[in-house]
Amino acid sequence: MYAEAKSKIPLAERVRPQVIADFIGQDHLVKPGGALPAMLATGNISSMLFWGPPGVGKTTLAQIIANTIKQPFFTLSAIDAGVKEVRAVIDLAKKAGKAVLFIDEIHRFNKAQQDSLLHAVEKGIICLIGATTENPSFEVIGALLSRCQVFVLKALTIEELQKLVHQALSKDAWLQQQHIEIQEWSALVQLSGGDARKLLNIFELVVSTLPSNEKVITDAIVQDIIQQKMMLYDKTGEQHYDIISAYIKSIRGSDPNAALYYLARMIKGGEDPKFIARRLVILASEDIGNANPNALLLATNCFQAVSLIGYPECRIVLAQTTTYLASSAKSNAAYMGIEDALALVEKTGDLPIPMHLRNAPTQLMKSLEYGKGYEYAHQYEHNFVYQEFMPDAISGTKLYQPGHNAAEDKMRAYLKQCWLDKYGY
Repeated sequence: MYAEAKSKIPLAERVRPQVIADFIGQDHLVKPGGALPAMLATGNISSMLFWGPPGVGKTTLAQIIANTIKQPFFTLSAIDAGVKEVRAVIDLAKKAGKAVLFIDEIHRFNKAQQDSLLHAVEKGIICLIGATTENPSFEVIGALLSRCQVFVLKALTIEELQKLVHQALSKDAWLQQQHIEIQEWSALVQLSGGDARKLLNIFELVVSTLPSNEKVITDAIVQDIIQQKMMLYDKTGEQHYDIISAYIKSIRGSDPNAALYYLARMIKGGEDPKFIARRLVILASEDIGNANPNALLLATNCFQAVSLIGYPECRIVLAQTTTYLASSAKSNAAYMGIEDALALVEKTGDLPIPMHLRNAPTQLMKSLEYGKGYEYAHQYEHNFVYQEFMPDAISGTKLYQPGHNAAEDKMRAYLKQCWLDKYGY
């Protein structure tokens, strides 16, 4: 009866490690001598941020820390908590003397919400542990970031994901009664997207769906069960990546109708609008570039607008930008140019800069002929003068090939006029 009742709690929660010795993954942080065991041994815990992909142990580590140092533990989600909830926890922490406050998805807190944490963190009233899937350098205000130690959590390996399942099989009373045989792992691992929580919950769903006398797990069985029973959109799992991929490819393929459909799928699924807007900024340069320079301007303004207003109104801004980019002329010339340039640098190393292009801020450098012979383009007709800018060893190498569209056709004509046959424009 106990095992049956307990199984109503999700498996990922039932088998969540309570001590650091049981934690799987993140060896660079949790192995003996690592940063976290050293902190726990002294009991001197500073505020920290865990930055890493979904389902790699950020919440679990926060709970282990709270369990080990025997302090009150409060959890807030940045999705549905605000300044009021933060202040309520701070008041409770003051009464308790000190407390651990774990904030999931802290990157979703705006500046005012993050500011509300500063005093309590600075005075040690709360030990803040924030979890984020986004780079905290961009998403966490500087004053708060400077008061926190940032720990980077890595994606779990296939071996670590398998260990998690074996650990669950050995510790969970309900699973122990099922006599499970796992013959194939690929589907379980791939459908989890590397997310430990999702892996365990998929595993539990598969086990509970199988007939009581047939607990053999294969890839085909897992695929069949998941396709029938799992949600179609999971903003932290495989569907997340499939839908954003389809969205980007639809815009790249100049299909605003399909792009709007996938945008709607993401909005309905609760996708972070800033994640969508960031991808539009990248696409504006990668896939449109100089074919329509206004694309990058609109995409950048879209990101600013989305950051300011959020859902539901920002859906309109996202839709406008999506349809504009999808309907724009396309060119990946800038993207291909920088990739070719990086490959060239990797191949040729640090070639010497031509002397006439070098900076000469001191008299010694001038005496060594730094900058000698440089022609200032604006002193010449049409603001151009033919001279060498590449290192000698790679002179004449063409890295930018304008695309075939009205805007870049003009660029090609200008470059051909300037450089004649040097670069083959």
